Amino acid sequence: MKVIKLVAAQDLRYEKFNGAKSAPYQFELYRKLQKLGWSSLLLLSTTVLIANGATAQIKLEAPTSQPSSDRDRLLLQIDRYNDREIEQVTNVNQLRDVSPGDWAYEALRSLVERYGCIVGYPNQTYRGQQPLSRYEFAAGLNACLNQIERLIASSEAVTREDLETLQRLSQEFEAELATLSTRIDNLEGRVAFLEDHQFSTTTTLSGEVVFGLASILAGDDAQGNEIDRVPVFGNRARLSLNTSFTGEDLLLTFLQAGNFPFFSEVTGTFEGDLGFGAPENNDLGLLTLSYYFPVGDRTQVVVEGTGGFSYDFADTLNPLDSYDDSGSGAISFFGNRNPIYNQVAGTGIGAKTELGDNFEFSLGYLAGAANEPFEGSGLFNGPYAALGQIVFKPIDSLKFGLTYVHAYNASDTFTGSNLANLRTLTETELGEAVPTSSNSYGVQASWQLSERFIISGWGGYIKNSILSTLDGTIERGTQDIWNWGVTLAFPDLVKEGSLGGIVVGMEPKVTNSSVVIPGLDNEDRDTSLHVEAFYQYQVNDNIAITPGVVWITAPNHNNDNDDLVIGTIRTTFTF
Repeated sequence: MKVIKLVAAQDLRYEKFNGAKSAPYQFELYRKLQKLGWSSLLLLSTTVLIANGATAQIKLEAPTSQPSSDRDRLLLQIDRYNDREIEQVTNVNQLRDVSPGDWAYEALRSLVERYGCIVGYPNQTYRGQQPLSRYEFAAGLNACLNQIERLIASSEAVTREDLETLQRLSQEFEAELATLSTRIDNLEGRVAFLEDHQFSTTTTLSGEVVFGLASILAGDDAQGNEIDRVPVFGNRARLSLNTSFTGEDLLLTFLQAGNFPFFSEVTGTFEGDLGFGAPENNDLGLLTLSYYFPVGDRTQVVVEGTGGFSYDFADTLNPLDSYDDSGSGAISFFGNRNPIYNQVAGTGIGAKTELGDNFEFSLGYLAGAANEPFEGSGLFNGPYAALGQIVFKPIDSLKFGLTYVHAYNASDTFTGSNLANLRTLTETELGEAVPTSSNSYGVQASWQLSERFIISGWGGYIKNSILSTLDGTIERGTQDIWNWGVTLAFPDLVKEGSLGGIVVGMEPKVTNSSVVIPGLDNEDRDTSLHVEAFYQYQVNDNIAITPGVVWITAPNHNNDNDDLVIGTIRTTFTF
């Protein structure tokens, strides 16, 4: 039984997309500040030193601690000014926190009226008591020098006393000014290099490669037969082209190739299947094509061209779900999320919006055969799933979610017993999938008790209806399918960036059924448990090694089968 799982990974890729774009934006900000003259940095110290009659002593000190490199120092300064907007002052009385009684009032007035060398903050304040570094002072002084040079060139009046003062200050800060000029030249050169060598001005590339070593360590298949203990080594590679046209939108083109096997082909049940399986032969194909864009400040919309899933626009409330098919986080398919999210991969639209500060609402529609112009296919006549979800966040560390999914001829959940995946079962046994309609209900919760411990869980119920008989072999009826899970997450366990995880739950089980399947039980006999543990050790920002194990009691919900144990070591490279 071969199953191909197509899962989009929007949240992770969007984070990488924004991170990849941040550095060029900072460089551009730095250049714009230089073009503005840095006059916002010419605070009270400048006015004291170069204005008439100002005699106060100013102590200028270098910072007591410096970042480790020139680049770090540069980015630190950019961060300081990133949220500061300045406005030109034409009259000193525009500054609300400067009054005629201030000892530096005349100095400020002189600089404003004679040289236009003072600016204020958008709230009409000057903040004269705010400290500044020598680099800041040098940059502000350079701005005033440029202004006075312009005045001299245009034959406007500049007093000899001011020129002598400025000459003395220019000599005193000659080293700082030279350093600042050199750093700006270097920075502009680096920006020019990036602009000349980037393959696109709108697109960045990110990727993930998974190497998986795994083996079935113990247990029987769904028919009670002993399974060979054959270790396997496989891979899965994904490339994400992240394109933005406005800086707030994202066109996602997601490619995949791989050969890591699905153990369900050997075990005869979806229970315990590892989540990073991929189609065989390392054939490269398009996994996901989607476009994300904001509508207002609180709503994000996604148009799914292909390979879309409901959890692209709906929060699954599980910290072990990294939205990358177990490339990180939980190692099993079941450990990622409530299985009701798994129905129908395809084409459609979804939206997520914030309703105030405490509520989040998601809504979406996905069709599994939208591009097929045949009867029983298409955007509305073929397989589809419609989802609605509301999430309540009373505090930042606590979330509750209620989910509803209506589906027609939907894909199976690819977790749980064979009876709980009836379309796949009938297609395998009879050569044709039985027509179904289902209503699914889910409840989720997540509580971050501390920075290093999060407890989450879910419960899911599917009411599955068989719409018609199949070749006279299966009669119409309904199924009640239940599942539940509890997850424990331990962020930064032992090392910052690492993650420990435990999953305990029951994969989908048919508890009640009126469907008659010749030669098969119509209900699952017993109850099996899914127990999973892993430790994701973050070697560095780009490499993680994750040993883990999945233990399934009574596989396929049948106590006659010996417990199934699957072990793996997953190595993930991200770039």
